[in-house]
Amino acid sequence: MGVFWGEKNGNGRVAQQGSYWGTTSVGKCGAELQCLGAGGAPAGILMQGCEGEAMVKFPAAVKYSISEPAKTELWEGCRQQQDATICVSQAIGLDVSMDTWNFLYACLVSLWLHRIYIYSVTAFGISLWIAVQFFTTKAKRKDEHSNGNLVSSEVVEDKLVNGYATLQPKEVYVAGVKIFYGSQTGTAKRFAKDLAEAVTCFNLPVEVISMGDYDPDDCLAEETTSKNICVFLVATYTDGKPTESAAWFCKWLEETSNDFRFGKTYLKGLRYAVFGLGNSVYVDHYNTVGRNIDRWLWMLSARRIMTRAEGDCNVVQSKHGSIEADFEAWKSKFLNCLQALCRGEKKPCSGKCKKGKCKSQGKQSKESSNPERGAPEFENAETEELFETTSEEEADAEEAGGTDSVVDVEDLGKIMSHMKKAKRERELEDGDAGMSLLGETSGRKEAGERREMITAALRDALTKQGYKLIGSHSGVKLCRWTKSMLRGRGGCYKHTFYGIESHRCMEATPSLACANKCVFCWRHHTNPVGTEWRWKMDQPEMILREALENHRNMIKEFKGVTGVRAERLEEAMTTKHCALSLVGEPIMYPDINRFLRLLHQRGISSFLVTNAQFPEEIRNLEPVTQLYVSVDASTKESLKRIDRPLFKDFWQRFLDSLKALSEKQQRTVYRLTLVKAWNVDELKAYADLVSLGKPDFIEVKGVTYCGDSSASSLTMANVPWHEEVVHFVQELAQLLPDYGIACEHEHSNCLLIAHKKFKINGHWCTWIDYERFQELVRAHVDSGGTQTFTATDYTARTPHWALFGSNQRGFDPLDVRYQRRGKVRDISGC
Repeated sequence: MGVFWGEKNGNGRVAQQGSYWGTTSVGKCGAELQCLGAGGAPAGILMQGCEGEAMVKFPAAVKYSISEPAKTELWEGCRQQQDATICVSQAIGLDVSMDTWNFLYACLVSLWLHRIYIYSVTAFGISLWIAVQFFTTKAKRKDEHSNGNLVSSEVVEDKLVNGYATLQPKEVYVAGVKIFYGSQTGTAKRFAKDLAEAVTCFNLPVEVISMGDYDPDDCLAEETTSKNICVFLVATYTDGKPTESAAWFCKWLEETSNDFRFGKTYLKGLRYAVFGLGNSVYVDHYNTVGRNIDRWLWMLSARRIMTRAEGDCNVVQSKHGSIEADFEAWKSKFLNCLQALCRGEKKPCSGKCKKGKCKSQGKQSKESSNPERGAPEFENAETEELFETTSEEEADAEEAGGTDSVVDVEDLGKIMSHMKKAKRERELEDGDAGMSLLGETSGRKEAGERREMITAALRDALTKQGYKLIGSHSGVKLCRWTKSMLRGRGGCYKHTFYGIESHRCMEATPSLACANKCVFCWRHHTNPVGTEWRWKMDQPEMILREALENHRNMIKEFKGVTGVRAERLEEAMTTKHCALSLVGEPIMYPDINRFLRLLHQRGISSFLVTNAQFPEEIRNLEPVTQLYVSVDASTKESLKRIDRPLFKDFWQRFLDSLKALSEKQQRTVYRLTLVKAWNVDELKAYADLVSLGKPDFIEVKGVTYCGDSSASSLTMANVPWHEEVVHFVQELAQLLPDYGIACEHEHSNCLLIAHKKFKINGHWCTWIDYERFQELVRAHVDSGGTQTFTATDYTARTPHWALFGSNQRGFDPLDVRYQRRGKVRDISGC
């Protein structure tokens, strides 16, 4: 009988409607058996084919059964079962293996019929797999970037080659970072360490190198193939020169860039960035070293990775308010640039740029069409981001045909003409820069955008030194002689020379800024510098009120301290003298006259010190108890070397200040600071300056050694012995017939030369009658300035112990001199 597959139901099977093939073991071709359904209706036809093949056709689904075992009897007929006709045939020798084949065949047919559903499920599965792979890979890459996994050493990725997974190394873009610094005061070194710490987050090797410890002749060329990024943090020192540690590096780089034996491609492949440290107050030398290093590296075909930046110590002109803020802004850009370079997303500057900035290809093609522009800005056709380049010399060199190009003799005239024109343009720009400095200042005045003089970093540095800062530009500090006199251990030289009470003297300043950077500055150049007032200004009432309050608070700290005299502690709570000599240039403060009037109204005497760079301010200054001018050198060359003034016309200003001093009617003083091997051999020149300013007194003091400072090269060898100072004063007095040696204070290593008009009736009268001065100054103010007075109107007799040649050597016998045990007596000054 035929084998018909369908849904199994009990011990029978349901045959599907249609034609199906099966096999039988007997029968002849063409034999036909008709199975009848209920009521004699045909239920199916068995068509017997040839060689045992048969086809059964069912008009409707019927049930049939096959008895077990496989071999059965075949008879003709039909039997009624459950409303269906069952056709049974006897199968003789029917093979069981035929059921397996027919089962497989039926499965294949079923799959073919449902192929559309199968195709849909398969496509959905493949799409789902692709989506899962995509999001998994994306999440993995995001995790790698968030973890700073930009390290470029032996990073691999999987790739399928001929069906196998292979490891292929990724290209290395940045191997490490080397940070070179040239520092004098330690700022560049601090920035270098700060930058190194920030770079470590990229898992890159970082090395911080002092230029003084690095040999560029042997090592710098290796950076052309090392794939390192070289960063240069360099400060500009006196007269635009490099710092001591960077001097050899800069000298070698300059010579190499101009030496034809090295060639213009000597450093090709080196990638670098430059951050310069300077002060825009020095207009002629602002960030000269940083610009030069950038230019020399460019001339040797090194490649910039980003803009050269310049930090400005001048808070007024600083782009971000302070040099620290300038560095932080540049550091942020540098780290972004470094991150992009590590991924290979950014190319360094081609070096073929001019006028300060590289331009992208689009901008280049646009500008190159301009006939006034001439040749394209750079030869590289690759698209680059905007980068600032070095100086105008690069543009001049490129327009002239390159720094190393061969010049025809016939073209020499054109090139020289071009260079002269460029030089004139630069001179005009420099002049405009000077004018724009004033223009910016006035603009900021109008806009009310003046910045504070004291930055956060400066405030921290001065606070650590013991300053009590007031407002945005003033300060007060307790003098060591105030502490000494509270304990009865002697007063300062002003006590010996002029009779002030050191324990009642307040040392303060209304301006922390100065116009000089003297080599012997006892504040180690932590204070700001400037040539004019361009900061926010506090009111003098507030400055004086807080100065007195801070001074009294510092005095209170000595209550209960061993050795402090109770009566002097009580006296010290009432300030009687104010020495405006703490630091900076007090006369720069625009309201200095108003501040002095406030002091005098409180019965406080005024001792004001200026550095002889502001002649007009000296002329406009109202009467003070005593006006000092620092005369640190007697020649232009030595003054520039010692004071390092900011003004270009410093010498003329110095002479004009001395002339203005000669016009003052109150007490005036020259203060000479002797620095051995620097200014002790200029006696005749000093005498000439005395005749110019006609001071009432000349204080000659040995320089004070304030410890090692990276900002100064002074050592103890530059401090003269007291005997040497005495010898200098004696020789100077011989050249000044109108003057004589009046007083001495050995402990401060200081002597006083006084005009002989203060030797009254054979007695020196260098001390001051402070009560008389207050009366005279009140009368002067009440008269509107018409009633004047002179220095001799408020003099007092100098005691014997204060005179030169006395046994006390200027030490007050009412006090007891204190000597530290086991230590050599200090006679070098305070």
